Amino acid sequence: MTTVAVLADPPVEGFVLPELAAGPLDESEATALYTAMLGDVCRAVEASGAELLVNYRPGEQVPDGVDPEAAVREPLDDALQNPGEARYEVQVGSTFAGRIGNTVTHLLDREGVATVAAVKPTAALLARQQIDSAAMKLRSSDVVLGPSTDGRVYYAGFADPIDFEDAYTTPAVETLVDRAADADHGVDFLPTNPVVETPADLRTVVPLLRARVRTGRVVPPRTTKVLDELGLRVRDADGDPTLVRE
Repeated sequence: MTTVAVLADPPVEGFVLPELAAGPLDESEATALYTAMLGDVCRAVEASGAELLVNYRPGEQVPDGVDPEAAVREPLDDALQNPGEARYEVQVGSTFAGRIGNTVTHLLDREGVATVAAVKPTAALLARQQIDSAAMKLRSSDVVLGPSTDGRVYYAGFADPIDFEDAYTTPAVETLVDRAADADHGVDFLPTNPVVETPADLRTVVPLLRARVRTGRVVPPRTTKVLDELGLRVRDADGDPTLVRE
């Protein structure tokens, strides 16, 4: 069984999705979207054959007065089918790559977990089938990556550690492959999936989700509901796709 660590920030206003909170969304809307995506991603992990580990930020890395574990647990208690079975642990490290590296290395080397994956809560379109497919790939490859747009990754799975220092340097997918190659690790890939962190990401995801809804395909329910309630659409503006509200 793969342990999937979801690197979760407390969904509080002014702390999550800063590029979206600066426009086209406000801080409240960005927080609602982040909360929805966190719920959808964790529910997808729960529905798969993986063990869900929610990695939350330490208190010194969040706004004053915020209990990071409680802030993450509250929405997940509603999103998960069996919230009591989810595992919660504080992240250790000052950088994103360092926090992932500490989690992966601890689980592989000290707890004897066979395979570990790190996932972003912003990977709203991550589905149970992809998580299970990655677990199968990790049986024959040391590293499995889920590429996203702009060289980012939404999923990084490991059967053996790599050198994680600055391993998520842009473009993360290339940097992680370089680190895997340095360790003589075999690498496999999942299909490309968008994450939702920037206005450009919204221009990709909004029409994709609307198309899936129209054709009766599976969509992340909480994320889709929030985006629909916000009235977001992509329209042509002098030949350029533009995000609007209708």
